[in-house]
Amino acid sequence: MSLPIFLCQFIALTLFNSEVCLAGKKIPASFVFGDSLVDAGNNNYLTTLSKANYDPNGIDFGSATGRFTNGRTIVDIIIQALGSEELTPPYLAPTTRGSLIVKGVNYASGGSGILNSTGKLFGERINIDAQLENFATTRQDIISWIGEPATAKLFRSAIFSVTTGSNDLINNYFTPVVSTVERKVVPPEDFVDTMISRFRLQLTRLYQLGARKIVVINVGPVGCIPFSRESDPTAGNECSVKPNEVAQMYNVQLKTVVDDLNASLEGSRFVYADVFRIFYDIIQNYASYGFESEKVPCCSLVGKVGGLIPCGSSSKVCMDRSKYVFWDPYHPTETANIIIARRLLSGDTSDIFPINIRQLANLKLNT
Repeated sequence: MSLPIFLCQFIALTLFNSEVCLAGKKIPASFVFGDSLVDAGNNNYLTTLSKANYDPNGIDFGSATGRFTNGRTIVDIIIQALGSEELTPPYLAPTTRGSLIVKGVNYASGGSGILNSTGKLFGERINIDAQLENFATTRQDIISWIGEPATAKLFRSAIFSVTTGSNDLINNYFTPVVSTVERKVVPPEDFVDTMISRFRLQLTRLYQLGARKIVVINVGPVGCIPFSRESDPTAGNECSVKPNEVAQMYNVQLKTVVDDLNASLEGSRFVYADVFRIFYDIIQNYASYGFESEKVPCCSLVGKVGGLIPCGSSSKVCMDRSKYVFWDPYHPTETANIIIARRLLSGDTSDIFPINIRQLANLKLNT
């Protein structure tokens, strides 16, 4: 029998249980770190070129909230599938305060990356180091609200996700024109090593701050986004080869990092989400998923595939977003996000390892 709603709300606020209680169902708190693939509106509050709080973004969401897609992001879809009726709010929103933060907070920022040099052309952005500092502030706020033991219990059951690394490639190492000299001096192996070393420290710090269930999203096939196809004159009608090769070079090392952290950090469960594999499968087999276009974004303006300029008020918008893999030159549509989210939620070990997100949510970790 379900608990009365008022009792669930009381339990959630007092944190006798470490998960949010909704109609008798426990829902893990969600703490989100990453870039524009999962930004829920933090960049609305920054002085940056990387913004999405204007039409036609959010056309299927109801309004332009700062999400870089036509509808929901992958993390939105996942938290709803786990039973939440509310989406995880952005950290910088003035309303993300008080008891609301025990349900989770979204720290993601468009244009951000693992390295602090990433995305500097955009202006302000909150890179992963700064996102972790923001989480440390939230942690102290929660401790002051419910106490340290209850906070530790909350974090043991919460789902933490980190979606980063793409901008370190497309808006750092492979930035057109700007990074040409750097690529001649710094081999991709060295750049990837720098990313991996930094990210290992960042994931360890997240654990030290109390996170125990951590979903680590790898870098997707960035050579296949419309922007990369436009930027590489040798690509023709195919994906740009080099960015995908470097992404996979990074992903192989990232998988090892996840394995190492699982072995060395007591009471943790890190999960490696192979979004490269999932999204590349969607692009290569787009018609079987019901899409009509895997190259041209729904919201486009200039270029051979419409991938040169970000989605804006002067862009042309397709009538049926469900037929397009890409919303704009960089980001998937909500329909593509749904497919990715479903495979992360319930997929086998070839999609997400060693367990999927539903299994992770139900996992009881040792204290």
